Amino acid sequence: MSTSTDEITLETVKNYYGKVLQSNKDLKTSACCSVEAIPKAYQSVIAQIHPEVKEKFYGCGSPFPPLLEGRIVLDLGSGSGRDVYLLSKLVGQSGRVIGIDMTEEQLQVAQSHIEYHREIFGYEKSNVSFHKGYIEDLKSAGIEDNSIDLVVSNCVANLSPNKKSVFTEIFRVLKPGGELYFSDVFADKRIPKELAEDPVLIGECLGGALYTEDFRRLLFQLGIYDFRVVSQSKLELQNDEIIKKVGNINFYSITFRAFKIPLEDKCEDFGQVAFYNGTIPDLPHNFTLDDHHILETGKPMLVCGNSADMLSKTHYKDHFTIIGDKSKHFGLFDCGPSPAVLSNQNGSSNGSAGACC
Repeated sequence: MSTSTDEITLETVKNYYGKVLQSNKDLKTSACCSVEAIPKAYQSVIAQIHPEVKEKFYGCGSPFPPLLEGRIVLDLGSGSGRDVYLLSKLVGQSGRVIGIDMTEEQLQVAQSHIEYHREIFGYEKSNVSFHKGYIEDLKSAGIEDNSIDLVVSNCVANLSPNKKSVFTEIFRVLKPGGELYFSDVFADKRIPKELAEDPVLIGECLGGALYTEDFRRLLFQLGIYDFRVVSQSKLELQNDEIIKKVGNINFYSITFRAFKIPLEDKCEDFGQVAFYNGTIPDLPHNFTLDDHHILETGKPMLVCGNSADMLSKTHYKDHFTIIGDKSKHFGLFDCGPSPAVLSNQNGSSNGSAGACC
């Protein structure tokens, strides 16, 4: 599955998360810690999760889109299982959550608390399962083509030495219309080879961080022409030794979403208007498609063809009204400057997303 260099990287990650780190308090930076607040609606569920699961959790974001009831969700790099158990509650008894991880010590923690969470959630039967495997090779873990509604991941893709395989597998297993919603660490420059091979930087989610433009190019190669930034925040490393190593490279925790639907590589204007109906549970007032498409209930929003398709050709479709079709074309859609732009220390910027971002 991998070259010898890839194998060394994977072993480095296994050792760091299986043996070097005993809890999230042992991390040297904030990169692998949750820097994005869990939505208030989910905090009561987090409080129910077993303390050991939370103590050994490493993540940088909050990759939990709305409308999860009954969905089949795959968590890549599920670790101790915190996100799996949160998702277990959100998808309900009729849904299912699968966790994939390669680190035996983390899997043991996750699997040891399956019955605990089944009982505390009041389920007749557990709706979660954990599998040992590699996120670059989901087929070996038994994940079939077009079988998953939603793929999530929380600060894990950066740890993979073969990111093209990771994202190829994601879009293989997603159902048509399915969604990828994930948080990870990204950089505003390419990581030099000596830093990319540093065991501590790898383990701290910095050495393998993708340059944002290379991430865009990677998804473009896979036919994913438009994806969206949901949120982002700059990481403050707060470790003098690591700050000295990385120099002028800036790191960001970014949450992205992408859909397995055909989209254009530019935002095109067809004169379409979208209305949010206010019917998604816990979201009566607005819905966030991305960081600059926040739809207020009942208020019309001009949208490009891609945005219209994201709202009308996925499982969100029953909660939106789209006025207009694609029978008449008005040229490029003026999305305006995106607030989701990574700025370096000199003030210049690197666009960090797809067509309308």
